[in-house]
Amino acid sequence: MDIQSVTSTPSYTLWQLILYMLRLGTLGFGGPVALVGYMHRDLVEDRKWISEADYKEGLALAQLAPGPLAAQLGIYLGYVHYRILGATLVGIAFVIPSFFMVLALGWAYVRFGGLAWMQAVFYGVGAAVIGIIAISAKNLTIKNVGKDKLLWAIYLLLATLTVITESEIALLFIISGIFVWFWRAPPKWFHKGNLHVAAFTQLPLVSGLFASADASLLTQIALFFAKAGAFVFGSGLAIVPFLYGGVVTEYQWLNEKQFVDAVAVAMITPGPVVITVGFIGYLVAGLPGACIAALAIFLPCYLLTIIPAPYFKKYGKVPGVLAFVDGITAATIGAIAGAVIVLAQRSLIDIPTVLIAVITAVLLWKLKKLPEPVIIAGAAIAGLIVYPMMHP
Repeated sequence: MDIQSVTSTPSYTLWQLILYMLRLGTLGFGGPVALVGYMHRDLVEDRKWISEADYKEGLALAQLAPGPLAAQLGIYLGYVHYRILGATLVGIAFVIPSFFMVLALGWAYVRFGGLAWMQAVFYGVGAAVIGIIAISAKNLTIKNVGKDKLLWAIYLLLATLTVITESEIALLFIISGIFVWFWRAPPKWFHKGNLHVAAFTQLPLVSGLFASADASLLTQIALFFAKAGAFVFGSGLAIVPFLYGGVVTEYQWLNEKQFVDAVAVAMITPGPVVITVGFIGYLVAGLPGACIAALAIFLPCYLLTIIPAPYFKKYGKVPGVLAFVDGITAATIGAIAGAVIVLAQRSLIDIPTVLIAVITAVLLWKLKKLPEPVIIAGAAIAGLIVYPMMHP
């Protein structure tokens, strides 16, 4: 069956979607939780370019596969109507603005011996980000979980486990999908080998591609970041512990302070959080290191999105698959809600940061058209003013 035949005619051009992703990559603050919320609000609710079903399929696939959540969702949405060309161009458009930003920050960091102002900016921006992602999580919950008691149970379970473990357990997303599938549309012949869900697990084994040997620095960078992109599940922040283990402990490319600064760069720049690898690559090996690190981290997620995408498009309307996707979506959004609490515990450290987060959430709730970059700019200014007062 031709994929295009089961997909409605798009009401937008590929160029329009590319421009949207360029803008989102340039102005989209708040990390993966906020970014997937923006895509739903803009592309599904406001512009109606993407159907709710296609969005949910993309979110489920992004959560099933390793790599950065928001980038994978964007790639899938590019695939929906424009297939591999759309997925490729949309993925590049989403990532390239923040890559250039971290390159500039990397140059400034090396040129001027660190970015002392970063702590003050992150103090304000980090608090505002909590307000942004809280509103995004609320909107996703209302839209996708609704009043369904089964989905609410999964949602609350995953939110609770995320808060307790401070991590996202990938296996639970798959289990949630299978549970809802069996509850709502159990297969008649489970022992048959043609179960639709099998299509989701036919991902290529890529571990052999990353066997390391004695290699040059650039080759080491490529292998390490490709491994990170291929085997780390969860949102962009989930990759931070993995990066720390390799960059600081194993290879000792950066010291503790440099690594913390790299994470801060990811948080104060728009676009996917994992773009911090560009900053790390620049500190380790200059421009070639930055380019190789960024390419290596995103290539696995690109391949692990477009390879299973045809199965999602072909079998996406089968009742069992719909139930499977509903279960994974509820689990994903529950984990996102839990991540809001985890991040809040780390970012809201005193009364000013709590006030910034609350004010941000109230503004976004009451003024739905207020651009997030305006809030981020205001929070950065507040951080520059308040941080020196709170930390003399």
